[in-house]
Amino acid sequence: MYVVVIGGGNVGYYLTKELLAAGHEVVMIEKDAARARTIADELGSIVVPNDGCEGRYQAEAGMARADVVAAVTGDDEDNLVACQVAKMKFNVPRAIARVNNPTNEALFRRLAIDDTVSPTRSILALIEHEIPIHDLLHLAELEGGEVQIVEAQLDSSSPVIGKVLRDLELPEGSSVAVLVRDEHAIIVRPDTTLRAGDKLLAVTSAEHEAELRSLLIGE
Repeated sequence: MYVVVIGGGNVGYYLTKELLAAGHEVVMIEKDAARARTIADELGSIVVPNDGCEGRYQAEAGMARADVVAAVTGDDEDNLVACQVAKMKFNVPRAIARVNNPTNEALFRRLAIDDTVSPTRSILALIEHEIPIHDLLHLAELEGGEVQIVEAQLDSSSPVIGKVLRDLELPEGSSVAVLVRDEHAIIVRPDTTLRAGDKLLAVTSAEHEAELRSLLIGE
């Protein structure tokens, strides 16, 4: 696979190193000349020492034959522009962008970036697993973020305690898939009664996530 990595910071450096070790063909574009030289000294002549947002340097890197572009600089705007140029000018099949500000993920998806990686959101998810909080825990995103798989931890203040599933007016497009009780996964049935301490794994949409949260956890 031919991969163009844009950005030679720590993420770009280690990503490139791992891809090379796995046998992939990789070219990096890094605009800091000194940093580009340092990386080239270690990894070889695979670095284009220029701005990865510009089409002429993407052409120099062979973007026209790339299978994947991964824009992993520390600047969301640069990552978005670099991926847009690669997709629109060179028809790269897959564009992956690092997103430092999680609130920018929706914008990236609207602008047809195939995949986003948010270190902030990943760390937040790990913290959420360790710290009890009264919110939905995001487990996964599908269909470019439009479909969410979430976990709801029910406590005694939840408005659904004591209710059966068939009586819940779930938001449009939402469903409860699995209930975890006493560390055992239980297939939910319409007559399942909800208890404090239950964890519900649910599927919902980004649009109706807040409504589902209000129903299961409360305000």
